[in-house]
Amino acid sequence: MRSDKITEGIDRAAHRGLLHSLGITKNELKKPFIGIASSFSDLVPGHSGMRDLERFIEKGIHSGGGHAFIFGIPAVCDGIAMGHDGMKFSLPSRDLIADCVESVASAHSLDGLVLLSNCDKITPGMLMAAARLNIPCIMVTAGPMMDGKCENQTLTMVKGTFEAVGQVKAGKMTEEQLSKFEISSCPSIGSCQGLYTANTMACLTEVMGMSLPGCASAAAVSSKKRRIAFDSGLKIIELVRENVLPLEIITKESLRNSIIADLALGGSTNSVLHLLAIANEANLDITLDDFEELSRKVPQIIKLDPSSDLTMTDFENAGGIAGALKNLTGKNLGIVDTKGVSGLSISQIAQNAWVDTKVIRTPDDPVTSNPGLAVLYGNIAREGSVIKISGVDADCMKFEGTAKICNSEEEAMALINSDEVKSGDVLVIRYEGPKGGPGMREMLAPTSSIVGKGLGKSVALITDGRFSGGTRGLCIGHIAPEAAAGGTIAYLKNGDRIQIDIEARILNADVSDEEFEKRKREINLLPQKAIKGYLSRYSKTVSSASKGAVSC
Repeated sequence: MRSDKITEGIDRAAHRGLLHSLGITKNELKKPFIGIASSFSDLVPGHSGMRDLERFIEKGIHSGGGHAFIFGIPAVCDGIAMGHDGMKFSLPSRDLIADCVESVASAHSLDGLVLLSNCDKITPGMLMAAARLNIPCIMVTAGPMMDGKCENQTLTMVKGTFEAVGQVKAGKMTEEQLSKFEISSCPSIGSCQGLYTANTMACLTEVMGMSLPGCASAAAVSSKKRRIAFDSGLKIIELVRENVLPLEIITKESLRNSIIADLALGGSTNSVLHLLAIANEANLDITLDDFEELSRKVPQIIKLDPSSDLTMTDFENAGGIAGALKNLTGKNLGIVDTKGVSGLSISQIAQNAWVDTKVIRTPDDPVTSNPGLAVLYGNIAREGSVIKISGVDADCMKFEGTAKICNSEEEAMALINSDEVKSGDVLVIRYEGPKGGPGMREMLAPTSSIVGKGLGKSVALITDGRFSGGTRGLCIGHIAPEAAAGGTIAYLKNGDRIQIDIEARILNADVSDEEFEKRKREINLLPQKAIKGYLSRYSKTVSSASKGAVSC
């Protein structure tokens, strides 16, 4: 076992002495050492219930014949970090998380890992670490929270808070009603209720086979989640003894399966960044071209909040990921019959699944023939950009408007709040990319305010930053190259006409190449922001969004 490095031989007497100081007996030293990489945090609603899940994972590990060691991993709540400088740390924390898991597991020669995660950047960060370490690993995602209720109205975090703020500012809701909504919209621990980034990544983790069947949609407060945690503790011992490694599960085929599921479910645009980053760690040839290719043939089979009133609770009750796979397999969409940590193949999981086809539709009877996500190219986005089609009204698939330029999210919010953003505008938010932000902030506050003001169908927003999985409306992010790297978005001017054609996958400015070249000679890029510490190091090493915004 890998842990023999610290337990075997006369030269390891000091190591054993330190382990004995933890209360470990001589007999326990012979068992597999399993790390529980726990991202428990009182600061993060999606993670604050993990102490309970740690216990059940630990029980499973010891029942299976291993010895468990819990260690901490940082976690950021995107909702709480949203709308201020804290959001600059969210995406960079993904790479920090991968480094933390790698460092602890390597330094202590652990035989295997149970990766306890839930929210937006923690899950992909842990998957990146699993691919990098390539020791037996299994993921446990802690699950979504209960749906909110206020005066018999179903609420979610986005609709009950961020979008409600926009309604108050538009005079469509009172502050008293907002106060009722905000205290009722998040009634329990867990990840936010819709198919935002946290739940998207939990779903894709299950599809690629790194978590047990049923893990993604089982509620954070459910006994089912406790049982999955216990079974995951048991399973990791089996994976260690059989030396089943992550890179046998995270393959090009399983990642493409995840992309297909992502497109079919209408997941968060952030999943594009994260799947590319995981592929990078696994040294797999997955690019934006894979998303573009598959988006041409994968229809959307379910719409969840924020694009509809259905939540993760409804998805779970309709069959969850197993039900979705049942409807997606055998339909010539490109699903490959890969096998995951459970030992079951996708076809076996699908065969045994129950599905409510009124909620999770079939590709023959989809919600829409469009995929949930699409990659757009053009003279503004020569390396690509990403849009969540599932959040766009059918009447807005083509849009042309006038550019209104902002060099930060704060500038954009000031324009929105002062009613200077009007129908027919294309709000351009730049210098918010991975390098220029730095950290590629999510733009949930601007997008929610636009929707809350009733402008969701008549105003577009484009940015080299990114969006929350809770974003809906005509919002295009991940524009690459970003402004800080000299991308053409840096040389747009107020009044430029912007054309968006989602079906043709085009994002263009009515500006000639010659004019752009002239502007590049006349306009200087904004200087690097005054930053220090981790963000300074991150901004110097981070790659383009089109390559997953990986810091290396």
